[in-house]
Amino acid sequence: MAVSDSPGSLLRLGFIDLVIIVLYFVVVLAIGFYLKRFANTGEDFFLAGRKMTAWIAGLSFISANLSSLETMGWSAMAYQYGMLGAHAYFIGAIPAILFLAIVMMPFYYICKTHSVPGYLKLRYGEPARALAGITFSFLTICVSGASMFAMAKILNLLLGWNMHVSIWVSSLTVAIYVALGGLLSAVFNEVLQFFLIWAGSLLIPILGLIHAGGWRGMIEKIQQHAPVIHPTVQNADFTSLWRNLGSFDANPMGIDWFGMVFGLGLAVSFGYWCTDFLQVQRVIVAKDLRSAQNGTIIGAFLKMMVPLIVTVPGLLGLAVLVHPDGSPVVLVPESDPRAGITHRTYNDVLPLLMSQYLGPGLLGLGVTAMIAGFMSGMAGNLSAFATVWTYDVYKPLIRRHAEDRHYVGMGRAASIVGILLSIGTAYLLFFFSNILEYLQVLVFFFIVPLFAVILPGMLWKRATPAAGFWGFLAAILASIGMWAYVHTFPDGWRPQPKATLAEGSVVRLERDAAGDLQRVIVERGAIQLVNVAAAAARQEGMPLALPGRVNDGRDERPLQLLAPRVVLADTQEALKFGVEGVSVTVMPGVQMSHIMVEKRFAPEAFNPRHAKVIARSEKAKPMAINMYSAWWSFVVGIVVTVLVSLVTRPKPESELRNLVMGLTTLPDEGPCPWYQKPILWASVVAAILVAVNVIFW
Repeated sequence: MAVSDSPGSLLRLGFIDLVIIVLYFVVVLAIGFYLKRFANTGEDFFLAGRKMTAWIAGLSFISANLSSLETMGWSAMAYQYGMLGAHAYFIGAIPAILFLAIVMMPFYYICKTHSVPGYLKLRYGEPARALAGITFSFLTICVSGASMFAMAKILNLLLGWNMHVSIWVSSLTVAIYVALGGLLSAVFNEVLQFFLIWAGSLLIPILGLIHAGGWRGMIEKIQQHAPVIHPTVQNADFTSLWRNLGSFDANPMGIDWFGMVFGLGLAVSFGYWCTDFLQVQRVIVAKDLRSAQNGTIIGAFLKMMVPLIVTVPGLLGLAVLVHPDGSPVVLVPESDPRAGITHRTYNDVLPLLMSQYLGPGLLGLGVTAMIAGFMSGMAGNLSAFATVWTYDVYKPLIRRHAEDRHYVGMGRAASIVGILLSIGTAYLLFFFSNILEYLQVLVFFFIVPLFAVILPGMLWKRATPAAGFWGFLAAILASIGMWAYVHTFPDGWRPQPKATLAEGSVVRLERDAAGDLQRVIVERGAIQLVNVAAAAARQEGMPLALPGRVNDGRDERPLQLLAPRVVLADTQEALKFGVEGVSVTVMPGVQMSHIMVEKRFAPEAFNPRHAKVIARSEKAKPMAINMYSAWWSFVVGIVVTVLVSLVTRPKPESELRNLVMGLTTLPDEGPCPWYQKPILWASVVAAILVAVNVIFW
């Protein structure tokens, strides 16, 4: 089945599809209004009364993570990086989740904290808690904005809905039901959304694999199409988990095994799963410690299944998205100048597959699943933001003494304000090649530094209050500093030479015998040139001939030609296209403007020489640089925490009870059957993880 890679809406909803979507909105709002009666106290609103069973906690734990960001973002990641994207669900998740369940959960649960920053208050004091509260509030707002961006992309791409309308309708729905029912409402909706997401998303890999000729057929097609889709990657292996991690240029992610194991597997993974309050909040609401631990382990098992609905669709995008002539559709990063004009983006791979495989009714279910994923992620971030803002910023720093009812009201207000702030952060996504790279930057900015001080705080009673604050702050500053460093160009950076034709320009296309485009002649209209040094030499009344590779004032690089909407001189047919390396002739009378762009700081580009300092190789790509940056941030946090602890005074042991290993007594919850013991099921999940990695080595 062929698809178009030109932007625009793909499908129209039928009546049954609209009924399914509207019914979903009605149900989630009804849940919010119903549960409002059970969320009258702070304990109810912020922690769901601590009444959840292990299964409910586990489903909510994984559903809060299984948002539209997850389904869209990791599908985009698999399209861009191949099978390596699945590491986020294996080494990048399972060891950390099991560590959270067995080692860290007792501390979180027994100290009865409302939040992870609340634990910092007990362990390190108010300064560390305040810093964590402020940074985490900012983090949740940014992630919420990313959820909005993802949802708007889906509805705009699939249905042609206005992006702004999509954002406001979905966001306000989430704000209403979270503001009414708090975490209790979020948890119950997340359980509902978990099943909706699976029901709607599992159709894509099933139908796609049938279309591709099974797993082997998909792999063969990927090997055929990858050199066309990713020509700069050369002979990189898109279909392995570990075999291709021996060097930076052997895989499309541009990373080696050290960055994958210590960057993703340790720093990013443990930081996210063990200290991100959005996740931890879902299981500390369980009715007892054993339920909290088993709920976390249930979440680990479910997490290993998620690649079926995110990684496999991304791989299918490489295999089955083709033009009518059978050539593969080429998607580009969001930061690419062609994005949204002549090419779809990596983030569009899942919606494209939905348009290809889902018919009436099924489309409604699929779109509802995506909406559910978006709302799950939004609800999780909103409830976490409301809790952290109220208990870790507002209460200690603004109004210390107030009635419980006042803080519940503040939590509800924070949910609404959080939505409004999130809308503004959605536009940051345009500076990143895909959604997940943006989220990885946020994780190594704030979450990894948090883990770097919580870990020694839980395991080492000598860690001091001063060390907790300065270790956390030093790691944050190191993260931001490394990010700025790799995007800094002391000698200046120039974007790729580009020519953009104005709408309505008249062109003539010259092709060779094989039908390949060789030259574009611009006969009338206007053209804007960026970083084309030869433009300055144009003579009045004479045509300007630009070869496929032009000089940008420093080097010779391919000319990128964008034609958002032009007219063919021969047929008056309207068309749009984007090409590279094709010569362009600008005829006399065509209006031409030209600018030279040079930047010292470019968020959309990486300085290879600076990247080598961070990631050990100039060949390291953005994800590899992020992973290595996370590792160094973790190291900085640990080192500063230890050094400061050695020269400052620790808390007395009496103040560290139930906060530090060796000083914490686990509650006696009575005997339990062998099949309810957390350590047993943690071992089973670990064994499955090893088996999966061996199978897909």
